[in-house]
Amino acid sequence: MANPRRTSNQINTQIPIFNPNSQSQTLTSTSTKLKLFFKKPQSFPFLLSIFLILTYLFLRFNQQNPKSPIQNFTITTTNQDHDANLIRFKSSSITKDTRGWMLDPVSIALNSPFTNGASVCSSIHVGEIKPGQLRGNHRHHTCNETFFIWGAATVFRLENDKIEKGYAQVIVGVDDVAVAVSPSGTAHALVNVDSTRSTFIIGCQDRAISYNNSNSDFNVWDDLNS
Repeated sequence: MANPRRTSNQINTQIPIFNPNSQSQTLTSTSTKLKLFFKKPQSFPFLLSIFLILTYLFLRFNQQNPKSPIQNFTITTTNQDHDANLIRFKSSSITKDTRGWMLDPVSIALNSPFTNGASVCSSIHVGEIKPGQLRGNHRHHTCNETFFIWGAATVFRLENDKIEKGYAQVIVGVDDVAVAVSPSGTAHALVNVDSTRSTFIIGCQDRAISYNNSNSDFNVWDDLNS
């Protein structure tokens, strides 16, 4: 009687053995490839992209956490805008299309409850105030003025005898567009208290101003000259 054939299947049961030297060699190889890549001219666009991304993140972080270069100002709330003859708008609320916003500051001033703004622009100035810088701190006796302010955190101070300290002071925010009125004989000043952005202003006077005569008083507030 023939013995039945037995079929045996060989099963590979070997367990892979972890070799730390192999992993080290892989890391060394990768590091060598990176070094060789960075030495090639083709790596320059890649490095430039990394640099630009890091610069963008750094600037965004600083803009979201601004530190004022001028610390002696008290930020007031909008309920004091009336004392400073100022009307503010959020730029996002007055943007009508993708081009952005546009306003007529003289018409806004004339239709506001504030009197003695410039009804015409016999003289007009357009300017910039860089971070930490000041414009104004003077008083004109022969003209009414209307100001248009936007672009950065900006202190606007207006002489007001009805207030104990003699002036009203408010801050125009980064997202604000403000129209302010300074009647003849009223001192005013604008200070950029932003850390990175520039303030932009338009000043409209109903009479031409001569800064070389006695019709203007300068350096009205000593605390702004320090």
